[in-house]
Amino acid sequence: MTSTTFRGIVPPMLTPLTEQGDVDTTSLARLAHHLVAAGVHGIFVLGSTGEVAYLTDAQRALVVRTVVETVGGRVPVMAGAIDLTTARVVEQARALRAAGADAIVATAPVYTLNDLGEIERHFRTIAAAIDAPVLAYDIPVRVQTKLPADLLVRLGTDGVLAGVKDSSGDDVGFRRLAARNAEAGSPLALFTGHEVVVDGMLLMGAHGVVPGLGNVDAAGYVRLWDFAQAGRWGDARREQDRLAELFEIVFQAVGRSGDAAGVGAFKVAAHAQGLIATTAMAHPIEPLADDVAESVVAITRKAGLLGE
Repeated sequence: MTSTTFRGIVPPMLTPLTEQGDVDTTSLARLAHHLVAAGVHGIFVLGSTGEVAYLTDAQRALVVRTVVETVGGRVPVMAGAIDLTTARVVEQARALRAAGADAIVATAPVYTLNDLGEIERHFRTIAAAIDAPVLAYDIPVRVQTKLPADLLVRLGTDGVLAGVKDSSGDDVGFRRLAARNAEAGSPLALFTGHEVVVDGMLLMGAHGVVPGLGNVDAAGYVRLWDFAQAGRWGDARREQDRLAELFEIVFQAVGRSGDAAGVGAFKVAAHAQGLIATTAMAHPIEPLADDVAESVVAITRKAGLLGE
């Protein structure tokens, strides 16, 4: 696989859990089937939306095996090897590759807060250790380091990285990355993690989107993508505006952690659609309170995703 393999709508899948905290493989398979049927171009498991940091190594491998078996090669499956240090990321990456992942997504080291030279060696070491494409996950809110465009393009040009998932929230930085990537011959597949500015990011030069809200309305993001590819930017904007209204579900919980408010809302909406069996979150996170969940369901229903 090369960077050209990765494009389009690639939702970061939820990890459905039982009330006891085990991975609900039945719901996981059902959700994966639903996403592929909606026309997505790939699936990303074990990202922030998938609660990767809360899962054991065995649970992570189970998630990958289940989704890979369910998808059956219809779309690529990317898996997040998110861990503290290079050695631990390499160990995770090898395990996830053995479980069937088509590509590995890795952040800078999470706890050690390395400098840029060390981070470059980190990605080079991961790429050398596995026989699969590696994508960088730029999420400074989690790792405290913004990955510079020059570093990413250099690693892409050298064949170390196949792409970047940008969840930095830095739109200026993304535009600069897109420009430098194009100047270098586009060695990187560029994905935005923004749910509500997808139309703008595609105009900037993004090759794809990794929207957590895609768990709730994958078909909407596929329509947006198709409109953009056809140059129907007015239709793309209208679809984006509709999705932005739906994204209000993540703002219904006040005073909760980002994981609870965001992922919790996605789980409530997916549960209301019959895609997952429970709204259980990984310990120690509690599901959204009943009144908040009711607000999430109401917004989801208004978006036309629950029928009458």
